[in-house]
Amino acid sequence: MSVITLQSVKKDFGIKEILKDANFSLDATDKVGLIGTNGSGKSTLLKMIAGLEPVDSGQILVNSGAKVIYLPQQPDLDENRTVLEQIFADSGEHMALVREYEELSDKLAHYPEDSQLMSRLSAVMQKMDATGSWELETNAKIILTKLGISDFDTVIGTLSGGYRKRIALATALLSEPDVLLMDEPTNHLDALSVEWLQSYLNRYRGALFLITHDRYFLDRVTNRIIEIDRGDIYTYTGNYSYYLEKKALAEESAVSSQRKHQGVLRRELEWLKRGPKARSTKQKARIERVHAMRQMEFKQAQGKVDISTASRRIGKKVIEIDNISKGYNGRTLIKDFTYEFSPEDRIGIIGGNGAGKSTLMDMITGRVQPDSGNVDIGSTIHIGYFDQHSEELLTALNENQRVIDYIKEEGEFVQIADGTKITASQMLERFLFPGNQQYAPIHKLSGGEKRRLFLLRVLMSVPNVLILDEPTNDLDVQTLAVLEDYLEDFSGSVIVVSHDRYFLDRTVDTIFAFEEGGLLRQYPGNYSVYLDYKKAEEAAQQEATNKEKSNKVEAEKPASKPQDTEPKKRRRMSNWERKEFEQLEGKISQLEDEKSEVEKALLNVSPGNYSQVQKLYEQVETLKQAIDKATERWLELAEMDS
Repeated sequence: MSVITLQSVKKDFGIKEILKDANFSLDATDKVGLIGTNGSGKSTLLKMIAGLEPVDSGQILVNSGAKVIYLPQQPDLDENRTVLEQIFADSGEHMALVREYEELSDKLAHYPEDSQLMSRLSAVMQKMDATGSWELETNAKIILTKLGISDFDTVIGTLSGGYRKRIALATALLSEPDVLLMDEPTNHLDALSVEWLQSYLNRYRGALFLITHDRYFLDRVTNRIIEIDRGDIYTYTGNYSYYLEKKALAEESAVSSQRKHQGVLRRELEWLKRGPKARSTKQKARIERVHAMRQMEFKQAQGKVDISTASRRIGKKVIEIDNISKGYNGRTLIKDFTYEFSPEDRIGIIGGNGAGKSTLMDMITGRVQPDSGNVDIGSTIHIGYFDQHSEELLTALNENQRVIDYIKEEGEFVQIADGTKITASQMLERFLFPGNQQYAPIHKLSGGEKRRLFLLRVLMSVPNVLILDEPTNDLDVQTLAVLEDYLEDFSGSVIVVSHDRYFLDRTVDTIFAFEEGGLLRQYPGNYSVYLDYKKAEEAAQQEATNKEKSNKVEAEKPASKPQDTEPKKRRRMSNWERKEFEQLEGKISQLEDEKSEVEKALLNVSPGNYSQVQKLYEQVETLKQAIDKATERWLELAEMDS
């Protein structure tokens, strides 16, 4: 059953046609990945479905009663709310109950004997039971924790953009809509959080329509791919791997059809040149067919970024890092890190958000000075730094600058890999910026297009050390694939900071992982190999722990005594033991009576009087222990008397 249907939808921004005549539907169980080059209109399409962007013509039909939630790249949150308040902002009574429960619990921690507070808390708890608010709060805290957020009372205004995106993501997941629209949900998430989100969405029962650059995520979550290609919509029933296979076959078929068409057209044109007399009906039809064939247009294969820049000589000395440390506000980010980079290095830097990855890159490039230690850069080294905040810097500094003028600041001409020189305009075309876009101001570009433009500027500087800090944020999967191919042949050192598992697997052969206390530990191989190492380490650690527990249990066991060959004679009770035995019968009976009385009192406690409940419950437990102990002793003495 379809929950959303697009019928002949068109959208045009003047300099670019986003959708020509889009028709497709989203079923209730669909998990769709939306792909296309940056600026092709992916985010615009999601906004139109969410009702935030108007269509030029056509219509978008949404089933009545269907709940649609849209998660944008830059969510708009109330900066004055706490994390939990934001999560429950649209939950009405649930939010009020949870908030009151949290406030009362906090007050009772300071005034545990306040009977009025206890009574109010009891009433709130009963309401939470009746409305299911307990489960809602528990789920919220689980989701937030899995996404790396543990302080639920933090005010939104004090958090970074990455944390805000996670809170918006948690809010969207908790709302359990019929349709979930997600624009780059994996941005700002570390690998563990991405793995959890992947598992969560695999179990999600509603329809999912998402944009993501994470190809492992795309492959494992989606069951359908929709591609936007220069205004046209193409649908592939399958995951990302299936799409790649079918896309390659379709392009081969299109090339073959075009080649065949050109061959037929060539022969027909030769026939026309011989001057046939258009007397017969057949000849007239043939001439008309030739004219029609000449007018026929074939859509060229999807445009792809062409990275082909010249290389720069790199010496033996690249970057030498000697015992550097760095900390902020009493927290150590990097401690005693030493490493000597080589010209062939392909290094991946991983770690949780805020671990110090970008700080390390800033120290290598000289933007930040270490608290101790030294960074020595070779005389022939030219660093190209693709900063994860490049889009923000580009917009802030050059918002009204034309695209081509921004590139010309690096050079009017560019030398490419084969030694020839091309103009800045031609280089922009290779990076999928057509002529009409080149003379548009930068603020007209999409977020991904700005990132691609900045990448072009970095590569045009002909670096021999390339530092890529979260390069996959906002770059489309096509550009990432071309960038990965470029890095394979790059004649220099590459340092990648990324949470993108696919990109790391394709581009690096050594992993540096941030661990506790600012330590960086080196692992050979790509990210998947690193995961294998970690799993093996965890398994070995668990085995050692189990062995230690087993040895401890064995050590605590009493030493076995050699059994006597003759059976021991049963010892008879002494006079004082017999007296104790007789007294125990009455004592056990008395304890049982006391326990019954306390249990009756417990049943009659007024609702909300939790301090009295706790007191009586503790008395019952104490009496139980006394009864058990007395009974055990009575049995021991009875054995002697038998």
